[in-house]
Amino acid sequence: MSESQPTVGALMRAPATTVEPDSHVASAAYLMKRSHDSALVVTDDLDGHLPIAVITDADVSQAVADGRDLNETRINQLGLGRLAVVRPGTSVAEAAEQMLELSIQHLPVVDDGRLVGLVDMPDVCRALLNQDRMA
Repeated sequence: MSESQPTVGALMRAPATTVEPDSHVASAAYLMKRSHDSALVVTDDLDGHLPIAVITDADVSQAVADGRDLNETRINQLGLGRLAVVRPGTSVAEAAEQMLELSIQHLPVVDDGRLVGLVDMPDVCRALLNQDRMA
């Protein structure tokens, strides 16, 4: 990787908003609205540093479409997909490839097993476009 390539660590939002797996989906929706984020990192420890999943606004919308009561349904009942993560030193191009391959919009950024941030597809695309303009 060349030194001029942007890394995930340079664009991640830190700290990412987190939520516990036993939280109600309605709580996650409220936190997304309040933090102006389209996703939250689901963590499985008291400090909020061990990511286990990502819940997105699309997951909330799907729960509504399925007729679930968001005040009764817990995040861990949604069957969220397998978690993919990147490290801060991962190139933005590598992150984009991983996101496209897995058809995901958000990637938690983990350093030494601890959540340090979150990147999303718009941030990744913006960084890649800026890189092309600079070249």
